[in-house]
Order: sequence, then structure tokens, then C-alpha cells
Amino acid sequence: MSPLSDLPDYRHQDAPVSQRFGRIAARPVVMEVKNLGMVYDSAKGPVAALNDISFAVRRREFITVIGASGCGKSTLIRILAGLEAQTSGEVLLDGKPVHAPGSDRGMVFQSYTLFPWLTVRQNVMFGLKMKGYSSTKAGAEAKLWVDMVGLSQFMDHYPHELSGGMKQRVAIARALANQPRVLLMDEPFGALDAQTRCQMQGYLLEIWKNVDVTIIFITHDLDEAIYLADRIIVLEARPGRIAEIIEVPVARPRHVEQLLEPKFLATRKRLDELIHPRAASHLEPLPVFRMTVVGDDVE
Repeated sequence: MSPLSDLPDYRHQDAPVSQRFGRIAARPVVMEVKNLGMVYDSAKGPVAALNDISFAVRRREFITVIGASGCGKSTLIRILAGLEAQTSGEVLLDGKPVHAPGSDRGMVFQSYTLFPWLTVRQNVMFGLKMKGYSSTKAGAEAKLWVDMVGLSQFMDHYPHELSGGMKQRVAIARALANQPRVLLMDEPFGALDAQTRCQMQGYLLEIWKNVDVTIIFITHDLDEAIYLADRIIVLEARPGRIAEIIEVPVARPRHVEQLLEPKFLATRKRLDELIHPRAASHLEPLPVFRMTVVGDDVE
């Protein structure tokens, strides 16, 4: 199947929000998470990282997951990828339990995970050759995906010759080359500067619009969570549990001017209230070590 194959009517992202969510609800469920729990053993006893996490993700939905540091976001996505085994509950992909990594799930990490000794094309070919594709077929397929992420002119470059944003585009192409049902992304833009991060968000939305894939995206950035998602899963911390699932009321297609719209700002305010409750926002006093001249205060 070509990455540019025709898609059904639910691709029309510029419909009114109510209609768009109606269409999402009518799509089949791709992934289900049921009563998921994760407990780690430590020197001081068991530590609960996740507790009773349940949600369903529908075909071609874009989900973002946010929460305070230590709420278990990365643990959750590693379990969905099959890289860790939960201690309770289950994860179903198309109704089948997830127990290990598989080509039906692509993964993009925050760190750059390209093979430095391979070119852009060869990095994207890698998974295809592992699946048994011939070099000729894998090369032709890889070219389609490199074209998709806008790096045709860098096909034969090595990772050290690319910028951070370009490396992540190659990582996305490599993950999508296996045509996964779900693309899992663990803070993939977290190491990028603000301008490149904004560009990558635009690239990702454009790619998602043209590819038959469902995306679950971990982030700590509230604006990014709203800008990308159909729905946002907000996790409480210690142990991680779902505080709220929010349907993003911002119309598609998305553009940066929407960051100042009332619906965007209201959604951001709600997320901030959930993640940074006012009662817990006061900083603990630090011991005072005066290292300036008395009277030279900055406040």
C-alpha cells in the first residue's frame, strides 16, 4: 500500500468540531487499554507508577498524553509499545493482547535513535529488510517515505549531516515505513529548539493527514498537546491515573494563530488547573545563603 493511498471521507479535518468528533466516535477502536497498572519493586518497597488506566483509541485519532513529571507518561507508552510488561490490566490492539514489540506499532523516541553508520535511505530501509523485503523493494519503499517527510535531497546523507529536526523526520519515516496501525511518540520534539519544534508539529500534522495511522503522543508541553490532538489524556501523578480526558474544541486544520483563540486559551487554562493545582503551586522555602551585597536586591 502506498503511503499516499486515498483515504475515506473522515480525512476532512476542517468540519465543525461537533461533526468531527461524531465521525471519530463512529470509527472502529484500534487500541484499548483496560485497568492498566504498573508497580515497580524498589529498595524501599513497591512503587505504583500507574493505577487503573482505561481508555480506547479510534482509527486515525490523534491522542496526546500529558501530566506532571513522574506521572508515568513514558511508562505508559513503553507498555503500549510492548517494551515493558504491566503488572495488571491489559492492552489490546485490534482486539488482540499486546505482549511484545511488533511492526503493528511504530515508536519514535525523544533521543535520536538513527543508526549513525547508515544513510537516511538505509535507516528507513532497515525495518523493511528485517521483514524480508529485497534490497530493491525496500529501497523503493523507503524513497516514498523519505519523500513523504520532505527529505528527498538528503536521501544519501548520514545522520551527523542532519539537523535535529531532520533526524526526527527520518525517525518518523522509519517508523511509518512498516505501516503500523499505531504510531507511538515519546516526547519526540522535547530536545528541539522552539522554532524547530513548531516546524516539526506542522510537519507531523501534514504527515498524519496523508497517512492511515493512529497517533499517541506523549508531551509535557500544554500548547503542543492542544495544537496536535483530537483528545488529551491528563494523568495525575504518583501513581499515574487518568484525571480527565478532554476533547480539543479547536478546529482543524490547525495553525499557529489559534494559540491566541479563546477556545485554545480556555483549554490551556483547564490543563494548567489539572496539572498544577493552585494549592500545590507554592514553592517550599529554600535556605537563604546571601551571596550578594546587602541592599542589592532584585525584587
